[in-house]
Amino acid sequence: MGVPIRLSRRFLQRLSTALGAVVLSTLGVTGIAHAAGTVYAALGDSYSSGVGAGSYGSSGSCYRSSNAYGQLWANAHSGTSFTFLACSGAKTGDVINQANSIPSNATLVTVTVGGNDAGFSDVIQTCTLGSDATCTARVNTAKTYVNNTLPALLTNTYNAIKAKAPGAKLVVLSYPRFYTVPGSCWVGLSDTKRTAINSGADTLASVIQSRAASAGATFVDVRPSFVGHNICSSSDDYLHSLTWPVIESYHPTVAGQSGGYYAPLRGAIG
Repeated sequence: MGVPIRLSRRFLQRLSTALGAVVLSTLGVTGIAHAAGTVYAALGDSYSSGVGAGSYGSSGSCYRSSNAYGQLWANAHSGTSFTFLACSGAKTGDVINQANSIPSNATLVTVTVGGNDAGFSDVIQTCTLGSDATCTARVNTAKTYVNNTLPALLTNTYNAIKAKAPGAKLVVLSYPRFYTVPGSCWVGLSDTKRTAINSGADTLASVIQSRAASAGATFVDVRPSFVGHNICSSSDDYLHSLTWPVIESYHPTVAGQSGGYYAPLRGAIG
């Protein structure tokens, strides 16, 4: 008979942990730390707070919706600790302030920002009330701002987020194109105005993508998800047109938050 070998409890615990890791790896299970739950902070403006999707609870003028993509992601990932900081009307400076409230142990941060800096609401107002030429000129002014001034503001914002949560995965999302041109709308803005507004959204997306890449962030382009669901599409349920309350105009609907934002976010990070 062999001589019995006594193994310490510490050794057995370490052996059990190692064997467990091997089994999980064999089964294709990864991200063991994720099992403990993601520490997630959703920052940004009205597209992240969920304006247009209703169910704002007690969030006041921030209009944080329980149907917003960030809340949907948190709901779908058991054990997530969710901090909802996005607020309607936020500009880059406001998002830097939001970053101060990110948990220091955050593992995921999402953000939309830049549209308000570029004067989104004024562009829409000018294009709604003015001529084709006035609308195009206002969009071009916004595009100049986006190309020349916004990049540094975005870089400062992303750096502030990373400084507050250095261990977090930063995900930057774009804005949708608003219109299908030509589309099914027979009233409202002209195709010239709709094309100009879309070109502004494309310029904004390009600059956001570039700055996100420079910051080492993951960029999620939502424009493809809205194709076929833009205003003037045969099925335009992803975006409000001019509506009441006015604040919800040109913002994602409940379906837009789910199919237009949450779906590509889930595709990008799981």
